[in-house]
Amino acid sequence: MPDSDLNLLQDVVIKGEDQQAKSITETALADGMEPLHIVNEFLIPAMDEVGARFERNEYFVPELLLSARAMKACMTLIRPLLAERGNEPVGRVVIGTVKGDLHDIGKNLVGAMLEGGGFEVYDLGVNVSPEKFIEKVRSTDAEIVGMSALLTTTMPSMKKTIQAFDEAGLRDSVKMMVGGAPVSQKFADEIGADGYGANAPLAVQLAKKLVSA
Repeated sequence: MPDSDLNLLQDVVIKGEDQQAKSITETALADGMEPLHIVNEFLIPAMDEVGARFERNEYFVPELLLSARAMKACMTLIRPLLAERGNEPVGRVVIGTVKGDLHDIGKNLVGAMLEGGGFEVYDLGVNVSPEKFIEKVRSTDAEIVGMSALLTTTMPSMKKTIQAFDEAGLRDSVKMMVGGAPVSQKFADEIGADGYGANAPLAVQLAKKLVSA
């Protein structure tokens, strides 16, 4: 399958057409297309465009979710092949909603967008304790931890998690990102986080800056 045909893949991911995206990816892989080429040349640019449309107020959260779902449909086929070939991701990120908080829509969206940006994402789900974050970072050598909170009452868990990484001697080797509706740059600075993402596209941009720093 030539690259010109794969331009359609980029288009359907942007539009959030998951079944068509998966079908085109299957055909491309069956034709011998390198999985990393598909990711770098079509999926990452597609998600970059989705992020740009969100920033221009042309796309909103429902469109982001649809595009993320389409991208994930492609990645279910591609991810095992990348692992087989030993292709390195842009970076490794452990994400989760902090202890005491059961909200996951924003966290799921950030995870999907990060994956679309070329990251390997380990999603710990909701109500994640500092110990679980630490355990996963140790087992995966992740460079970034992304914490989400939707409740003001659970925001202190972010500070506790950062302190736990410090006490475990891991703070210098891991970048800590925070986000969620009640979270702000001011709060991120106060608790010693390395960055704050106001929305999913900005979280991806931040993660890329953190791994390249």
